[in-house]
Amino acid sequence: MTHVEDELNSQPECWTRAAAEAAGHRGALPAAGERVAVVGCGTSYFMAQAFAALREGSDQGETDAFAASEFPHGRTYDRVLALTRSGTTTEVLDLLARLKGRTPTTAITADPDTPVMAAADDVVVLDYADERSVVQTRFATTALTLLRAHLGLHTDAAVADARTVLADALPEGLVECGQFTFLGRGWTVGLANEAGLKMREASLSWTEAYPAMEYRHGPISITTGGTAAWMFGEAPEGLAEQVRATGGLWIEGRLDPLAELVRAQRLAVAVAAARGLDPDQPRHLTRSVILAP
Repeated sequence: MTHVEDELNSQPECWTRAAAEAAGHRGALPAAGERVAVVGCGTSYFMAQAFAALREGSDQGETDAFAASEFPHGRTYDRVLALTRSGTTTEVLDLLARLKGRTPTTAITADPDTPVMAAADDVVVLDYADERSVVQTRFATTALTLLRAHLGLHTDAAVADARTVLADALPEGLVECGQFTFLGRGWTVGLANEAGLKMREASLSWTEAYPAMEYRHGPISITTGGTAAWMFGEAPEGLAEQVRATGGLWIEGRLDPLAELVRAQRLAVAVAAARGLDPDQPRHLTRSVILAP
């Protein structure tokens, strides 16, 4: 078993622990009514997108998500929340340093022995969700579970659904597809973006991700036999029929969307295996992007 397989299989246990600990981190996490920016890089940026949509959609405060390198310094926020598994990513550390003494900051990380511990005003450490793999799986979903629980939006059903997708076979014909498009609405747009990234990182697949309603505005033109369109959450009316009419494979996400992301992680590993690739050794990637001065 690869590191990434072992780590993605441990997610139900990690989620259960994160949800139980959420109340203890209340003082470090965004309070209701605060104007918040959430930042990250790569996978963490897509989790930031999901959390921002969840928080604002539940009327807990205006929330924006940015890649750490693209933070708009002309705007004011009550708190900036940074997601960083490694605690060493250059763009995140640079941003936290620039905000020091000006804007309260919180970081969620997996490694307590890294520079982010001093860079942020408050830190939440999820060391039990750290990973040996370059490709992120359990840290990202555990951090988002912590934040869902903080918002009062996590349920035990999400954990049960994750166990289901780990036990069930992947949909027939999916591994053989040559192109994958992931679709979302609201907070699941971030999950769709992350599913596409997982497939590219682990299996070098041709993947795209879009808000579901945008799929009709051009991207559906690539859909045909041998391609797949995967919906996270409830699909817009008529979209499934339109995809099937092209000859493409339609995958409907019937379970909790975060559990569906676990299914997509499994797909990435399965496609990698089918293509003779090692998902623990993704091409051109390292665990953290650290830029030289």
